[in-house]
Amino acid sequence: MDSRFDDSAAFTATEEPMSTITTRDGAEIFFKDWGSGQPVVFSHGWPLTADAWDAQMVFLGERGYRVIAHDRRGHGRSSQTWDGNDMDTYADDLSELIEALDLRDIVLVGHSTGGGEVTRYVGRHGTHRVAKLVLLGAVPPLMLKTAANPGGLPISVFDEIRANTAGNRSQFFKDLAMPFYGYNRPGAKPSQGVVDDFWLQGMQGGIKGQLDCIKQFSEIDFTEDLKKIDVPTLIVHGDDDQIVPIGAAALRSAKLVKGATLKVYKGAPHGIATVQAGAFNADLLQFIESGAKHAGAPSEGAPLH
Repeated sequence: MDSRFDDSAAFTATEEPMSTITTRDGAEIFFKDWGSGQPVVFSHGWPLTADAWDAQMVFLGERGYRVIAHDRRGHGRSSQTWDGNDMDTYADDLSELIEALDLRDIVLVGHSTGGGEVTRYVGRHGTHRVAKLVLLGAVPPLMLKTAANPGGLPISVFDEIRANTAGNRSQFFKDLAMPFYGYNRPGAKPSQGVVDDFWLQGMQGGIKGQLDCIKQFSEIDFTEDLKKIDVPTLIVHGDDDQIVPIGAAALRSAKLVKGATLKVYKGAPHGIATVQAGAFNADLLQFIESGAKHAGAPSEGAPLH
């Protein structure tokens, strides 16, 4: 057969392998690894993918950093596993990625659920490979309202998220994008492209992993993990975050992480990395370039400005 008409031959000749690692339990974890220099490793929120960090990855990559972001199992282009959709396994997957790439002197950046993931990573694997940590709109220490955490959200909020995800996640993700980016506030100017991208990233994931993950971002207590953080830490949160309210999150985490720097964005929503990418990128770069860059050197906790 003439190879010009052999579609499979043409595809094989031009196909490039997708960047993945295989974890101990056989899950395939997709990741993007761009540039060179000190590594900055990003962990995304629910129900998104590594693509949620594109604005930060391009910005830092152009400034001499190696930028890496993965799709959490059950999300995006990674395996849709039935089991293992829990915070300990997420942290261990991140550890396996870091070990596989032999990353050192890392700046770990986690948003929302990803903030829980990088915090649990430190709790389970320590900071010997970590230089600095950034928590953006992150879920620690605990989102759920309990007797010990009266400022949290009632379990009914998360039960509703479960019901909406199971019932019609496509419509739910379109609806969720509005408060996620603050587009439901008076005077806001919604971007249909941003809403569509949120929906697309969410729909790339598997519904079982996404349902399991709701318990992980809402009911896991990261208090002891936060206490183990011994590297310079930047905590960033919008004071109009409708997804992870600041009171039970950043304001408490800043008191638990020794020497943490707290940066509050006035009137900002949950999706700061997208709708205020310019401001966040500048603050992120300033934090990375300030002070000691090596693991074990705590910051003084001074505000950026």
